[in-house]
Amino acid sequence: MARFCTNCGFENQDYYKYCAKCGTPLVEGARPKRVYVYQAQEFPINKKAIIISYIVTILLSWSGFVVGLIAKANYLAAFTFFGFFMPFYLVQSKHPKVRRHGLIQMFISLVGVSLSFYIMLH
Repeated sequence: MARFCTNCGFENQDYYKYCAKCGTPLVEGARPKRVYVYQAQEFPINKKAIIISYIVTILLSWSGFVVGLIAKANYLAAFTFFGFFMPFYLVQSKHPKVRRHGLIQMFISLVGVSLSFYIMLH
């Protein structure tokens, strides 16, 4: 049977003497201890690094398209797959803003690689 906190309503285990969420005593006569509540802190992102990642992604993923148009070297379009490395790395971040930039870069890479392979196959 679970114990519910009278202060916050959190469901605690039977053997807990204090609420795991707010620290309120769950047993009569138990004195409250010092409870340290840590707020999740959102760290700022490095804007210069994000801009550099966009530049690297665009250069790598669109290089096959540009080279294919200028030099007619169709075999170089295969190198555009390197444009996916940066977005795949950013999408795995725990920071929501960095993950969003990774998804945007993934779309940019997908368009660049698609156009590069279109040039390579035609």
